[in-house]
Amino acid sequence: MVTLFGRRLSRESLERYVGDVSQVGGLTLYQLIDGPEQGVRCISLRTGLLSASIVVDRALDIANLEYRGVPLAWISPTSIQAPAFYEPEGLNWLRGFFGGALTTCGLTYFGRPTVDEGEQLGLHGRVSYIPARLRVCRGRWVGDEYLMEIEGEVREAKVFEPNISLHRRIEARLGESKILIKDLVVNNGWYQQPFMILYHFNFGYPLLSKDSKLLTTSRLVVPRDIDAAVGAEYFDAFDEPQKEYREKVYFHDLAVDSNGYAYAALVNKKLFNGLAAVLRFKKSSLNRLIEWKMMGEGTYVLGVEPANALVLGRDVERRFGTLQFLSPRESREIEIEFSVFEGAEEISALEEKILSIRGPEKPKILRTVEEFVNLTRETT
Repeated sequence: MVTLFGRRLSRESLERYVGDVSQVGGLTLYQLIDGPEQGVRCISLRTGLLSASIVVDRALDIANLEYRGVPLAWISPTSIQAPAFYEPEGLNWLRGFFGGALTTCGLTYFGRPTVDEGEQLGLHGRVSYIPARLRVCRGRWVGDEYLMEIEGEVREAKVFEPNISLHRRIEARLGESKILIKDLVVNNGWYQQPFMILYHFNFGYPLLSKDSKLLTTSRLVVPRDIDAAVGAEYFDAFDEPQKEYREKVYFHDLAVDSNGYAYAALVNKKLFNGLAAVLRFKKSSLNRLIEWKMMGEGTYVLGVEPANALVLGRDVERRFGTLQFLSPRESREIEIEFSVFEGAEEISALEEKILSIRGPEKPKILRTVEEFVNLTRETT
């Protein structure tokens, strides 16, 4: 059954009211035609509660995301740019970082610019600038549920390796406030390759405000640097936009439920009588959570970023002994569920769930990244 506008409807009941399901939801493939986004393919996804813009030519990442017309994602000044504008050197990745609900970072490296074994690496990798080969874009009835499916493949490759592909499947159902992302990363080549992936979820105003709190199953938190160490005890609280704010980045180690799932949520109890954006994922595939707290004017954003490494650079992961690899022909499956909780009752249940996993106390704040890595090495 589909729940829409306060009513539960079977397929037959809904079709009595509408000539086509696109009246109330579904998928629409379209192309942008002006400015630096010219030619970029996108998909509009509508569930009746959630509306999302999925950027096919940017790794099937998600730009705008709304719940009942309320924007959830932060959009940068660059907005969406065509992949041809990619600049890999240094921090120039930021020239086309649209933010959005999701920007994928990786696949063989992400994090700050560095040199690893003689290779110059820029910020956050190549994958988010690679167009996907779109395999599936359809909505279909499965009994009395209307399922929306998007599938495509992105390949990071060059002659003489690497040759790594990301097969992404996005699922949503009519009437639901949930999006499921299922990724399969495959080393198609014949040499072992570094594997680094980060899911850069970016939440913004009005969900993000001084009334918001970050609620996670974190058990340990460490500031990345001196800037983040100042006020680290308020890592989960937010201010109004501030002039010349310096970003604060925190690394989290996560407790999990009996099924191995970790949770991270941005909660605003004063929006819609309570609204929360929630991520659920398995720690076995994404053992790190990066928090990017940026309270600047115009750059007012909270990054909640499940990952399999920290953002200190591939060389640092190699030095720590925590760098992950894909053997020839090896694959990894990753699944992230994004959902929206609304109202006091749902948010209370969410809080109870998260506190039952991590315990009632706030996470312990460590002093150094080295201590964090050593304490979490057994769970890496």
